[in-house]
Formats: sequence, C-alpha cells, structure tokens
Amino acid sequence: MFCYQCEETINNKGCTINGACGKKGEVANLQDLLIYLMKGISICNIEARKQGKNTEETDKFIMDNLFATITNANFDKKYFLDKIQEAIKLRENIKQNVSVDSQHDSVKWQSDSEDEIFEKSEKIGILSTENEDIRSLRWLLTYGIKGIAAYSHHAYVIGNKDDEIFKFMQEGLASTTNDLPVDELVNLVLKCGEMGVKTIALLDKANTSTYGNPEITNVNIGVRNNPGILISGHDLKDLEQLLKQTEGTGVDVYTHGEMLPANAYPAFKKYSHLVGNYGSSWWKQKEEFEKFNGPILMTTNCLVPPRDSYKERVYTTGIVGFEGLRHIPEGDPKDFSEIIEHAKRSSPPEKIDDGEITIGFAHNATLSVADKIVDAVKSGKIKRFVVMAGCDGRRPDRQYYTDFANALSNDTAILTAGCAKYRYNKLGLGDIDGIPRVIDAGQCNDSYSLVVIAQKLAEVFGVELNELPISFNIAWYEQKAVLVLLSLLSLGVKNIMLGPTLPAFVSPNVLKVLVEKFNIQPNTNVENDLPTLKIVA
Repeated sequence: MFCYQCEETINNKGCTINGACGKKGEVANLQDLLIYLMKGISICNIEARKQGKNTEETDKFIMDNLFATITNANFDKKYFLDKIQEAIKLRENIKQNVSVDSQHDSVKWQSDSEDEIFEKSEKIGILSTENEDIRSLRWLLTYGIKGIAAYSHHAYVIGNKDDEIFKFMQEGLASTTNDLPVDELVNLVLKCGEMGVKTIALLDKANTSTYGNPEITNVNIGVRNNPGILISGHDLKDLEQLLKQTEGTGVDVYTHGEMLPANAYPAFKKYSHLVGNYGSSWWKQKEEFEKFNGPILMTTNCLVPPRDSYKERVYTTGIVGFEGLRHIPEGDPKDFSEIIEHAKRSSPPEKIDDGEITIGFAHNATLSVADKIVDAVKSGKIKRFVVMAGCDGRRPDRQYYTDFANALSNDTAILTAGCAKYRYNKLGLGDIDGIPRVIDAGQCNDSYSLVVIAQKLAEVFGVELNELPISFNIAWYEQKAVLVLLSLLSLGVKNIMLGPTLPAFVSPNVLKVLVEKFNIQPNTNVENDLPTLKIVA
C-alpha cells in the first residue's frame, strides 16, 4: 500500500504497511482499485451522458464509493471486494449501450478472482504515476473530488442533487487517466474548488430547507439518568429518523463530534429526548465511547477502529463499515429498532462534561445580528476575526490551536466550523457585547456560512474580501477539508495559514504555485504566527 491522503500519514510522507487511521494495507489497495475502476466507469459514462444514456445509478455509485474511500469511513475488506465486482458489472453494462473508444486499462480490466483482484490492487495505486508533480496534482484533484462526493452524498440523502456536480466528478476522475500538462491539471484543481463552492451551497440549501435555519443555541454537554444512544457523523436524516423512532421509548439521544450542530436546527429542537452533545472530537472516541455505556451509531466518516471493550455497542449505517460491527441497512425509513432495544438494556452515560456551549451561528443566524457585529467592529470592540475552521486530529502538536485561541486578545473573535472547534470551544473565552468570541457556524461543510458572512461584511464595509480584518488559520485532516481549502482558494481567499503540517501529497513545485497564487503558508508557533496573521495577542 501507499496512502498519503490524510494529515496523519506516517512521517508526513505516506503509510506503507497499514494506515495511521487503522486501515489495513490490503483494504487501502482495494480502495485504490475501486477508484481506478470508477475512473473507467467515468470514461464510459461521459460518452453515455453525451448520448442521453446516463443513469442515476451510475452517478450514485461513483458518489457513494468515492465517499467510502475517504479517511475513517469504511475499513471493511468485504465491502470493497463486493463494490469492485459491482463496478466491473456497472462499467460493462454501460459499454453494452454506448460505444467507448478509450483503450485505457481502467475501461478494460476485469476479473472475478480474489487473488487477481488483490494482485491488480497492488499495481495501480498512487505511485504508479512516476512524475512527482503530475502525481501531486492528480491526487490533489482526486481528494478534492472525494470531498465533493462526501458533501454531495449528504445532500442526496435528503433529496437534493445537481447533475453538473455529478458530471464534474466523472470528468475530473477521467482526466487523471490522460497525460495532461501541469497547467491544465492546475486549472482542473481550481475548477474543483469552484464546484466545491457549488456543492457546499447545495448541501446548505438541502439542510436548511429540510430542517430550518440553525438558531443560536446553548447546548447541554451534561447527561441525564436515562439510557441513551450516541449518534456521530454528519448525516442529519439518520438523526431525524432515530429521534422519531426513539420518541416515547425512555431512550435519550446525544450527539457526538460533527453531529453537534444538529442541536441548532429547529426541526430537532422539538424532541425533548435530544439531550445535547456528549464528548468532543472524533479522535477521542476510544475514551468517550467507553464511558457512554449505551450504543453508538456512526452515520458517516470519522470512525476510529473500536476497542473490543465497547465494539459490540457500535453500529454503522450508510457508507460506514468495519468488520465485526453491526450494520443498519438502507430503508425508507431505516429500521433502528435493534439499536433502540440495545439502548434500553444499557446503563445511563457517565458524565464527562457539565454546562453548555453556544452554537448555531450559520450565515442566517449570524447575519440576523450583523448590525451588532458591524457596530462592534466600527467601535473597535472587535479588531479582528480569525477563521479557525477545519478538522481536529490526534497529533500532540494540535495543542497549538488551543494555545493560539488562548493567546488571542479579548477584541479578537474566532469564526469556526468543523471539529477543529473542540480545541477551544470549551475554554470559556467569553463574549464581546453579547457576541460569543467563538462564533460556531456548524459542521465542516458549514465553512460555506463563514464565506457568506465574510462576503456580507465586505459588502457592508465596501472593501474586497482580502481587505477585511479577517485572518485564516485553518486545520486540516482529511479530504473534506481539502475541498474546503480549494473552495476558499476558488473564491480568491489569500494568505491562508494551514496546519499542523502541509499535505504530503503537495509536491514542492505544486506548493510553489499555491504560494505564488495564494500565499498559502504553514503554521509554525503561536508567538510567530500571531503577527504574521496581523493578530495582536
């Protein structure tokens, strides 16, 4: 195997035996082969789309299975073996209906032998592209497309889709099989960012039109004495169905990780048994799941290989998979009766926190108090905003973000989205004239809200986006964060500080292009980075 798609990759070079995420080497190889075959499907489906013979089945297969290959989503060998066979069958069905001229191996290779599948999976991975810069751009594009697939999936499950997004994902995948020059690949990467903005806007519309605009909300982080179910991930529809099915059962529901922002949606507030949020970031699962006592439902990525001590309490659904865990299959609605009955047999969760945290500052809620924010800026009570959005992770050097937040002066406000906020959202940083100094817009995809807020402020002050008193100190971990970064670049945002390390898949020459165009830079230490970002401690 060779995998360097996440921030944890070994020595910031690549995982070569097993993944730092817990993914086995043979599973990583199978994921590479599935992606390879989806390139072949894309080549074929581009022709099918031209002839009006595209099917939604094809679009959905590519979207879902790109999502299944992102970090911490699916670790199940059987899942990928099955999907490889499905991919071959789907591709061959397309070829029966359309003429495909391409002779690329991804269009032709097939086998039903597991031995041949494993053998092939070792030959078509990342390092099969020899030129370092071409390899870097191809995989930067692929990882961005994985982010598009993930956010498209979230929107799709609640009935929202866009054919232009499906089309770009497939054209982007197909392009990586061609010998394109560097400048064309750079343009495709930036185009991926543009489509990222479109995708995240689609998801924002899907969520808010279905569940209402998030409201500024104080969320309980303590526990009650009832048995509970802990739901983690990003899928709001799973939460909706779980809340409906647990109503009146005596079972409480708690959010975890990236599900925290769900507590701010009006549609979920009517459920009195939605207690609040339990625990913090994805990487603390082993400690927090142990103490929860009840069953846990993983709805999307962010799964950590579970300990044996609580493994029998973890359920997966959707694209999430791990060998030995019980999987709740698709359905309309899904049947959560098994996990509910499991919860009834469980002890209440152990308290690990107490009090409340304030969330719900998506663009609609924040713009409703825009006059207060503008007045605070004009009066000098808010001198600067710093965007500290993105991902959290396990590395000890992520303490940097806690230290950075603590070092900010009282006239600096943090704009955040994603699980990076767990590094500082319980620090008690206070408020500025009633405006929390940690302005939490929601999940990682709600970085879109931060952009909308910034654009509105730029309009109010009559300046360009990069002229606002806003600094960007972004944390990344996986491919959704890659897409958010590309989306920000496509909007013209410059001077982004990225950490805790720069991506291993960005070659020195590609980094040089990003620095020249956008002045991307790595973080160093709090003392040096504050003045670099024009922030006064």
